[in-house]
Amino acid sequence: MTETLQVEATGETVGEAKWTALRELEKLRPGIDKSAVQFQVLSEGERGLLGVGFSPARVIASVPDAGAPAAEPAPAPADEGELAGEVREVVERVVEAIEPAAQLELREDDESIVATITGRELGLVIGKHGQTIDAIQYLVNAITWREHGEERKPVVVDAAGYRERREATLGTLALRSAERVRSSGQPVELDPMTAVERKVVHLRLKDVPGVSTRSEGTEPNRFVVVEPE
Repeated sequence: MTETLQVEATGETVGEAKWTALRELEKLRPGIDKSAVQFQVLSEGERGLLGVGFSPARVIASVPDAGAPAAEPAPAPADEGELAGEVREVVERVVEAIEPAAQLELREDDESIVATITGRELGLVIGKHGQTIDAIQYLVNAITWREHGEERKPVVVDAAGYRERREATLGTLALRSAERVRSSGQPVELDPMTAVERKVVHLRLKDVPGVSTRSEGTEPNRFVVVEPE
């Protein structure tokens, strides 16, 4: 008969409750396959007015067929370079604290490293308006820039196709900024972006008449300036 190992845990946030539940499962079953853990959110919690009436987030974590041997975590590819290995370590440590059941896939080429987070529940990893995943990406780029300087590659952190949607958003932002520049005659500075995102803006406005683009600032805070041509 198939058995299921199950624990219930609480925390100030759903992410913290999941992290606690996973740790409890690991105590009961060392070496557990995190990708096999399923979470049921019982309550997202409430902070209450002025901190009064706080109720914690509650989740149930379960592992189907807990009697089967635990699967070993997928090892990093043997040909993964030093920089990619560092990126993997940082992203995995951050993501594990947010969504323990998520996994990471890394793809590296001559221009960049793309870290794709996969899993069943990635809303907490992405965050509202992409704030969490952008913060993860910023952190990884800041760390690799500090350690490797000009030798490092820009890192893109993606989950559930977020970056494709982000590219569409950047395209719209670029066109709106161009319209502001053409109507006001004044340059517009955009928020700091990664090299990959700045490239999206530069390419989107490359053939737009009346405006030009350039990058300013130092990594990891370089930004695009859209200005009259």
